Amino acid sequence: MKLLCSKFPSPSRRPRAGHALPLALAAAFLATPALAQDAPVADKGDTAFVLICAALVLFMSLPGLALFYGGLVRSKNMLSVLSQVLAVVSLSAIMWVVFGYSLAFTGGGGLNSFVGGFDKLFLSGVDASTTAATFSNGVVIPEYAYIAFQAAFACITPALIVGAFAERTRFSAVLLFTALWLTFVYYPIAHMVWYWAGPDALADAARAVATATDDAARTAATAALEAVQADAGLIYKWGALDFAGGTVIHINAGVAGLVGAIIIGKRIGYGKEAMPPHSLTMTLIGASILWIGWFGFNAGSNLEATGGAALAFVNTLFATAGGVLGWLFAEWGAKGKPSLLGMVSGAISGLVAVTPAAGFVGPVGATILGVIAAVVCFYFCTAVKKAFGYDDSLDVFGIHGVGGIVGAIGTGILVLPSLGGAGLVDYVESPGEAVGVAVSVGSQVMAQIKGVLLTVVWTGVGSAILFKVVDVLVGLRVSAEVEREGLDLAEHGERAYNT
Repeated sequence: MKLLCSKFPSPSRRPRAGHALPLALAAAFLATPALAQDAPVADKGDTAFVLICAALVLFMSLPGLALFYGGLVRSKNMLSVLSQVLAVVSLSAIMWVVFGYSLAFTGGGGLNSFVGGFDKLFLSGVDASTTAATFSNGVVIPEYAYIAFQAAFACITPALIVGAFAERTRFSAVLLFTALWLTFVYYPIAHMVWYWAGPDALADAARAVATATDDAARTAATAALEAVQADAGLIYKWGALDFAGGTVIHINAGVAGLVGAIIIGKRIGYGKEAMPPHSLTMTLIGASILWIGWFGFNAGSNLEATGGAALAFVNTLFATAGGVLGWLFAEWGAKGKPSLLGMVSGAISGLVAVTPAAGFVGPVGATILGVIAAVVCFYFCTAVKKAFGYDDSLDVFGIHGVGGIVGAIGTGILVLPSLGGAGLVDYVESPGEAVGVAVSVGSQVMAQIKGVLLTVVWTGVGSAILFKVVDVLVGLRVSAEVEREGLDLAEHGERAYNT
């Protein structure tokens, strides 16, 4: 049986030494060679690496995403976007500590295929000695480092959504929707895609099957192995690959943004009057910060400072550059001029597309993926958006949703070693070793498509329901007068600029 390497194993607890002095003295006098291996200890380098990457991902939200989005809106709404991103990130962080981490990364009992449980509410049972597994047998990192890294992901995802309905949505509605959406959409999707028992549990169970001495023992060991394999989210069990969040973050946010843009409706004057970005300088600064932070986003998802992290880093560099050039030439050919906004959009498209693929494809494959994603996203942000007439203010769906879909499906193809991909890892047939195994491109692409479709349906239907609930409770949209005046003054009593 094969179980493929995906992302983020479930945490494990490292036993701590007792504190009773008499027992310690007795142990010292009576010590004998250990019969079992000591519990793994976190490597300082891996720990530092993951903590730095967590900080880089947070840097993507603040100030990266805030400045990127802020520059794209009209000046009268600049401060409102900054406020929304800051508040959403802060709310998401607190929710993660209270119950988000538990729902995403603990066993969920009878609902384990879809969502976790409440074993770690308020981070119960977590301290400086607890550890989380990585992708290598016997290698762990401090659970606090893992929690911080994952928290940064949970913070940026709902912040991405606000760009789809910027310049017309109540601040209170944004906060209430964020709280509901994280609870009923993000945490379940994160669990379905990334939760699994971890490499050591699989390897131990596989060895027990291999060393069973009789039929009864073999039957029991096989059942135990199957139970370990079943201890995973639904999309993970399907074999879908998502290295750093193509489904969990980008498709999830993109589809939610599209649903919100349609339900809330178009901005006043959309399609009739010009609504250019008020500061492309600010947007370029924000996009540049996003690119730098994305190295932590993708390389950090390896959870270890190894060659796998270097591969993800390199892929993030080349896919982004490919995205810039892909959009540049597509726009140049279609409109006669290559714009800065287009090149920035191409960079984000390339980053989004390589996110699920970062640790699975080779540098050439990543570059190709970035170029293709940028061209497809350009088409959706121009022709498709115009044809359907929806007002996705900052092209959250056109770039994150569409780019995430292209990247997720492309991962299933470009993971092939014959195409320069890294192949897959089998913890059951090769316990204790990171051995690449053959890839069936047909079955892998089908697993990717299934993961994409479930994410689209889950977030699409769930978001629609939640938007309606929020509209009933607090109202989604500001009044026409407030929208014309600008949300900065009306919603916050301040201006971004006072000159």
